[in-house]
Amino acid sequence: MNMRTKRICLIAVGIALFVALSLCLQVPVFENYYLCLGYVVMAVYCYSFGVTAGTLVGCFGVILYCLLINGLRGMPGWALGNVVIGVILGLTFRRTKGLAKPLIRTALNTVAIVIAVALGILVVKSETESLLYAQPFLIRAGKNVYAFVADTVVLIVSLPICAILDIQAKKMLPNLAE
Repeated sequence: MNMRTKRICLIAVGIALFVALSLCLQVPVFENYYLCLGYVVMAVYCYSFGVTAGTLVGCFGVILYCLLINGLRGMPGWALGNVVIGVILGLTFRRTKGLAKPLIRTALNTVAIVIAVALGILVVKSETESLLYAQPFLIRAGKNVYAFVADTVVLIVSLPICAILDIQAKKMLPNLAE
């Protein structure tokens, strides 16, 4: 199997894992909001396989999840928000992986996560939904605060998982890991 085919298969597995974790492990946190544990998969892919793989997993994982659960409702903004999150995290993780001090690496990654999720969920998702549903931006942003908090927490908690799985990814898939 050539490298391109392996990479496509790897991304397809990531998308399937994103959907499976999002569907099967629903942890309630706010009223009707559950933690999206698919973000753990997205973070691992951003960390180990790069910007493109992580962004595709996050974007298409959400699209497939939404199509399975509730159709297109909420999906365009969430998918676009995940593109922003994936690009920012993928670029940040690439630059911080080589840092010798784990505390500094974790601090920089945490700041990047907060900024990425704020831009992706509070700005991009809210603006997209504001345009689609003809509601004021501040109303949509207010409704997305739950998602911002929950998604930020999941991504921050996934940082140690990324570091551990990155070691395994390099062993199992040396040519695909970034």
